[in-house]
Amino acid sequence: MSDIPAHSGVQTADAGTIQAWKEALADKGSRVEFAGSILGFGVILYVLARFLDYVEARRGVVIYDPILALFPAQDVTWITFGLIYLALAIGVVYLASHPRQLLLALQSYSVLVVFRMLSMFSVPLDPAVTMIPLKDPLVQAFAGGEPLTRDLFFSGHTSTMFLLYLTARQPWLKSIFLLCTVLVAACVLVQHVHYTVDVIAAPFFCYASYRIALLMHRQHRP
Repeated sequence: MSDIPAHSGVQTADAGTIQAWKEALADKGSRVEFAGSILGFGVILYVLARFLDYVEARRGVVIYDPILALFPAQDVTWITFGLIYLALAIGVVYLASHPRQLLLALQSYSVLVVFRMLSMFSVPLDPAVTMIPLKDPLVQAFAGGEPLTRDLFFSGHTSTMFLLYLTARQPWLKSIFLLCTVLVAACVLVQHVHYTVDVIAAPFFCYASYRIALLMHRQHRP
């Protein structure tokens, strides 16, 4: 029988994570980049929250969507957020062990949020009249308030799932995130939360954000 303790695999994984973080923060430039990215991420999220209040109070236009016209809206909130929470939990665990990918994800998401704000500002939309509001169970449990309905063009939920797919490296993990992307996209359409164009545009904006962040990420490397 092996003399290796059963928990040695966990210890090895922990040691690998610690070593990865040591290498990622080995020089001052990397530490500054991490700190700046985290600070920028926080500032952008704060600005987004204020911006969404403005968007929600603004009137937009309702567009005809022939795809949504094919079926009545169904409330699939719990399925939607079950998939989102699952994907985010897996993503956080993965990224915590891969600091370079975590940095890239933070930078990509920051660019993505800027794209979302610009698109929402440029294209004021009202939701489909058949929409069933998508209420985040955690937000409703702790904060309450009315759910957002005008944060349209493009889908933030779909693009976030696709960003997890882009930043993952293991094929099996990419498959999980891609499946979650497709299912979440389908759910927001089933509930008429987003127009079809919102969902179609989301991966393209997400990929553009990822490429921009990747370019900036590489430019900071010797």
